[in-house]
Amino acid sequence: MGHTNPTYRDVLRTLDDQWSDYRRGLRREDQQRFDQLFAYIRAHADASSYLNHTEPFYPALVSIDLEQEARLDEIEARLEQLDDAIESASSTDGGDTRDGL
Repeated sequence: MGHTNPTYRDVLRTLDDQWSDYRRGLRREDQQRFDQLFAYIRAHADASSYLNHTEPFYPALVSIDLEQEARLDEIEARLEQLDDAIESASSTDGGDTRDGL
């Protein structure tokens, strides 16, 4: 007995094919970014398949959002580390090196 619905990974391959002309029209650096978005989608394919949503693009967008939120968290943590390092350096040399910040 065969499956009645394609797997989410099969649907992703179809989505990838549907967007291939758009990808080809992008500048090279944007093609790499576009490919990264699909990597984000594939990274969450297992969770998306559990959802079994009638519109597969919605879980794909949420997958992208989750990955970008994680990147923002990493950037914010790094920025906080840099701010702490600047504060520490300015307190040891007696002045503020951040030009009025």
